[in-house]
Amino acid sequence: MAIIQAVFGEQGQSLEATMLELGRRARAAAAVLAFADPAAKVRALHAAADALDSRRDDIMSANALDMRAAEGKGISKAFLDRLELNDKRIDGMIEGLRTIADLPDPVGRVLAEWTRPNGMSIRRVSTPLGVIGVIFESRPNVTADAGALTLKAGNAVILRGGSDSVNSTRVIYHCLVEGLIAAGLPADAIQIVPTTDREAVGLMLRGLGGAIDVIVPRGGKTLVARVQDEARVPVFAHLEGICHTYIDKSAELDMAVAVTVNAKMRRTGICGATETLLVHEDVVGTHLKPVIDALIAKGCEIRGDATVTSLIPEAIPATEQDWHTEYEDAILSVKIVADVGAAIAHVNKYSSHHTEAILTEDTASVARWFNEIDSAILLHNASTQFADGGEFGFGGEIGIATGKFHARGPVGVQQLTSFKYLVEGTGQTRP
Repeated sequence: MAIIQAVFGEQGQSLEATMLELGRRARAAAAVLAFADPAAKVRALHAAADALDSRRDDIMSANALDMRAAEGKGISKAFLDRLELNDKRIDGMIEGLRTIADLPDPVGRVLAEWTRPNGMSIRRVSTPLGVIGVIFESRPNVTADAGALTLKAGNAVILRGGSDSVNSTRVIYHCLVEGLIAAGLPADAIQIVPTTDREAVGLMLRGLGGAIDVIVPRGGKTLVARVQDEARVPVFAHLEGICHTYIDKSAELDMAVAVTVNAKMRRTGICGATETLLVHEDVVGTHLKPVIDALIAKGCEIRGDATVTSLIPEAIPATEQDWHTEYEDAILSVKIVADVGAAIAHVNKYSSHHTEAILTEDTASVARWFNEIDSAILLHNASTQFADGGEFGFGGEIGIATGKFHARGPVGVQQLTSFKYLVEGTGQTRP
């Protein structure tokens, strides 16, 4: 409660009262943002980017505090990688804010229009969702992405970061608020939950008295499972990132090596990292060893089926559980399959419907991969690590959604809007 009292100390509010107040303020700000001048949103985001740049040293100092605390807890390397900020990652946040600022405004777009036989004209027009609740764990850069994307889409946002990134998150948050104030927009449009008390999450999941319109969780399986189990408002989320890369029989060897190593080892802790490699049996003699040797040279542990372990001395036997596992580490499960159909069958059985890549020069295999797998993102001859809103040209993402309603894949500004129908008549009455 100490953090709450620092913000609302003069009121002596309870946690529930504090959270309901956040919701009330966010709802009021959302009502203003829904009709905000697009140019003001652009100014706010560029001003926030300037603030991030000017407060770079403050961000790095705050992140150093978070990193030291996390290291003292013996947290995994993958977690530390997600938590760490450096000049390159701060540059990425700044670039993301500027890219989002310069995107076409997603509010008020005419999505479709038609005229009925009775003469009535109908338009479907994009509108903001309202108030977004974002619950995230170790990645402080989510603060910038979520704040920028929701603002651009005319929404208010309530951010609840994890205790491990609390210092970094606060500084980034204050930079976003500086941008709002500079552009004359409500400072309450971007709010941060002023406590690390886990009960705040439960209150957000219950909707804060109707203030929150949608929840977006960014974190591990435990967090997302809790959100999906307890939420009383809609959720944009994925539970796991069990992503696959399949090397087909016509895959070009050098590309197969380069793409597979990148897909697994570029950043092992992100949700787009490949966790299972499938290899066509016809190229086991030519492709398997070069690919696996390159992975091992980068420090990757290999868990393989009987064929893999018989050919790769360093490989250990894979269990059934390995095909179900998102390692978030330098570990890869490898299986030999008879053909593209067998690869597709494996993906459809074990995938979390996040991201799957095929490496091949066979257009028929690509067509089957794209048509027969129902994951949010499917790639041909590219690394699964491109499963990212920034790489899609969205400027960033508020998360990856693997459900089938409203938003799927990287959730950017367009996915953070809904729509309404505008109907114009000339006195028509219904018979």
